[in-house]
Amino acid sequence: MKLARVVGIVMAALLLTTPAFAETAGAGGGMDRGLIALAAGLGLGLAAFGAALGQGRATAAAMESIGRNPNSADRVFTPLIVGLALMEALALYALVIAFSLSGRM
Repeated sequence: MKLARVVGIVMAALLLTTPAFAETAGAGGGMDRGLIALAAGLGLGLAAFGAALGQGRATAAAMESIGRNPNSADRVFTPLIVGLALMEALALYALVIAFSLSGRM
């Protein structure tokens, strides 16, 4: 049931992106522009989704650890912040790559 819903959402998203291919072939490459823009947007969305999932799980695990042992809060806090910063950096790298791809159009 859940797999069918995910497949349906993916198929709907693919059908809704077909207007990106309806661009006229003017100066600048035609279909390549649409594909680059589609790849940049899709890559950025996946990176942001992955970073959000990772940050949520890391924060939940840290809060559960502190809840079980409140004396460990000072030892858990610093690695948590470093881990969250590294996850956010990966999402920012995807943003930079998306901007560089969009600049090639």
